[in-house]
Amino acid sequence: MHTPLSFPDLLRLIDERTTAFIAAVGDLDAPVPTCPGWTVFDLVQHLGDGRRKWAEIVAAGPSDTPPARTPAQAPREGLAEWMAESTRLLIAALEAAGPDQGCWNWWGDSQSPPTVATAARRQLHEIAAHTYDAQLAAGAPEPIPAEIAVDGVDEFLMTCFSTSSPWPHEPAIVDYHVTEGGLWRISMSADGARVVEPGDGAADASAEGSAHDFLMVFYGRGSLEPLKLDGAVHVLDQLGAWVPA
Repeated sequence: MHTPLSFPDLLRLIDERTTAFIAAVGDLDAPVPTCPGWTVFDLVQHLGDGRRKWAEIVAAGPSDTPPARTPAQAPREGLAEWMAESTRLLIAALEAAGPDQGCWNWWGDSQSPPTVATAARRQLHEIAAHTYDAQLAAGAPEPIPAEIAVDGVDEFLMTCFSTSSPWPHEPAIVDYHVTEGGLWRISMSADGARVVEPGDGAADASAEGSAHDFLMVFYGRGSLEPLKLDGAVHVLDQLGAWVPA
């Protein structure tokens, strides 16, 4: 199994990706190809307000509901400073709470614990994905750095994918081979979908490629085309179309 990034590394990389995001922001009215209907300004508004929202969620501690709030509006003047302050608020809240504190979350039946560490991990990967979006809008996209992307594969599967919702097809096992290092095996059945330890048996289907290319598929920003596919490829198509209840 993959060892997640440490809490200090998550905070470091949240700050680093925010810096990269701000550097990529150019024409505020430019469209964002990977976020249909959004301009770059919309993207900054979404990311900055979202970090402020999660700072408030983390600061509120364990709860069954997120705190009530009024969304923060991004200014067109001083936008970079506003975005940087959004991340400073988030990091301060994460540091004050510590990795083991609980907080409101939406990933209750996943394989990730309902802790601040999971929230920090999710924040990093959302910022990383939107940094790619901003770079693409500026015409200079860069792959998500391998240190982040490899962890992102594990984070997506553990937090966003794993579920107790029944798999509506024949039970199946799929292997994801990441070229930077790592193998993830997922099992789908009537009991849901889970990341499991790779066993001796063969998977029904497999895919191999870079962590960045996997994330583009997971985040709806790319196709299976860059990946090397093997076995019952229709299972991968079923996975892409599956929306758990």
